[in-house]
Order: sequence, then structure tokens, then C-alpha cells
Amino acid sequence: MSLPLLLPLLLLPAFLQNGSSIKCNSDARYEVNQPKRLSAPKGGSIHIPFSFCHPWESASVLSVRITWRWKDFHGAFIYNMTPHFIHTDFQNRLFLNWTESWENGYLQISNLRKEDESLYFCRVYLTLKKHEEVVWQSMPGTRLTITRAPKKTTQVPSTTAAATTDGLSVSGGKKCSGSWSLSMEAVIGIALFTAVLKIVILGVMVYLRWKRSKEVVDVAQRLTGMFKRGLNQDEQ
Repeated sequence: MSLPLLLPLLLLPAFLQNGSSIKCNSDARYEVNQPKRLSAPKGGSIHIPFSFCHPWESASVLSVRITWRWKDFHGAFIYNMTPHFIHTDFQNRLFLNWTESWENGYLQISNLRKEDESLYFCRVYLTLKKHEEVVWQSMPGTRLTITRAPKKTTQVPSTTAAATTDGLSVSGGKKCSGSWSLSMEAVIGIALFTAVLKIVILGVMVYLRWKRSKEVVDVAQRLTGMFKRGLNQDEQ
């Protein structure tokens, strides 16, 4: 393509940029738009979107600055671009996603607290070529509601739980035949051992009772003999 044809194409973006403006769709000369209401859970985060418009050509605008207020229209500032400032209640929790070439963006609030429930107002500062500063702000702002944090649910492992029988763990699911037969032999062996142990204990108990009864009989016989001997002595 020849140079005469390229020049208009190269100059077109600059022409569009110098003559562009962010005009409002409404009857207002300039305004800031925000959603009226938003909600987010405690401990979460929220994006408060905003957009603004004005009648001035971009070539006549030297700089744009964004600040945020809360609680009411004339409330305390919580964020300032230049000089950079973040309210002590929002330290390490605010982030402004916006650059000067954009007409919209959002303010992010992280690690939400119940105390963050309030109104939030975006404020725009325009510095024009004549060093004239124009300032406007959202009138209604955005009402932020903090809801309860969702309950944490613990997930149950998908693996099959093990069933314990007489101190031995027999896991569910598929098993190889060798492990199954081994566990069955162990269960049978323990059952037999338990039965023998019960028989032995029963035998010991029977033996002790028999021995005790024999000792009682011996003692009775001894007492009887002593009693008879005593009677014989008295008779003599």
C-alpha cells in the first residue's frame, strides 16, 4: 500500500482520540452511575461498579481522579487516588480497578465485615487545560448489605468405611481371594481360641468350686471327730 493511502489510516486513531468525549445518555451534563443496592456475605468480597460521563473532549482533560466516600453524601473519604489514601477501617481491603482511559470500573472490598454495611459514593475530579477542576459525585450511592457467612460443609470421603469384627478390620469393596481367605481363617481361629478359653475358664471355676466344697467337707468331718472325742472323754 502506498504512503498517501497509509497516512489517513495512521492519523485516524489520533483524530478519534482527540475529538472523543464521554457524553451522558441522560439530560445531565455529567454524572456518576452506581447500582442502588448490593449484598455480599460476611468474610467475602464485593465489586461496586461505577461509570461516569461528561461533555468535555478528551483533549481538553488533563487528568481524572477518583475518590470514594461512605455512610452519607458528605461522609468520610475511604479511598483517594492522588495522594494515595485508604481509610484505617479498610487497610489492605480496598482495590480500585480503573485507569484514566476508562469510563467505568469498580471498587473491590475484601474480607467483608458487618461494620462495612453502609452507603458508598464514587466521586470524580476532572482537571481541564485551563487548570479548572470540575467535581461531581453519585447522589444516591450504593447501599451495601452484609449477609451471614455461608456455613462450611465437610465432605465425607468417598472411600468405603472399614467394618471391624473382633478386633480385625475387614474393608468393604473389591478384595482379592487370597486376602479374603486369610481374613476368614483369622476370624475362625480367633473364634475357636475364644471358645477353648471359655471352656478352660469354666473348668477352672468348676475345679475351684469342687475343691472348696471338699475343703468344707473335710473341715466338717474334723469338727465332727473332735466333737465325738469330746463326748467320749466326758463319759469316761
